[in-house]
Amino acid sequence: MTKTTIDGIVDIAAKPVVERRAAAKGRVTLKASTREAIEAGAITKGNVLEASTVAALQAVKETPRIIPHCHPIPLEGTRVNWEWDGSDLWCTVEVNAHYKTGIEMEALAGVCAGLLCAFDMVKSLEKDHAGQYPTATISDVHVVEKFKQA
Repeated sequence: MTKTTIDGIVDIAAKPVVERRAAAKGRVTLKASTREAIEAGAITKGNVLEASTVAALQAVKETPRIIPHCHPIPLEGTRVNWEWDGSDLWCTVEVNAHYKTGIEMEALAGVCAGLLCAFDMVKSLEKDHAGQYPTATISDVHVVEKFKQA
């Protein structure tokens, strides 16, 4: 008989509580006309940046529920920033806490959810005649900074 044991959540009991910060970033590329509609407040689903900020914040808080090996972390702060670069909409999420394990997954989850929400809210403007999205892409999601107090 072959037996396989799969570890659950990593045991962090012996690790000290220290200050931790993480920032992640990513972008959604849109048509120039979609950017204009967002800035004019002409999106039928509502304010894209406000709704997408809420999506990012929810994802940060729910990270352990969507990524199985993440620990629930007592978050102390989260900041969501949106910036246009041409028709690229960049989302940056910064997270901080004092805990025993890193928080970069929370920052990454926040960026991804924020960008997905923005995409969802404008997808009707991004479709071509065949119902495809030739311009709209989500890309360049990455950790910008990870800090752990020594």
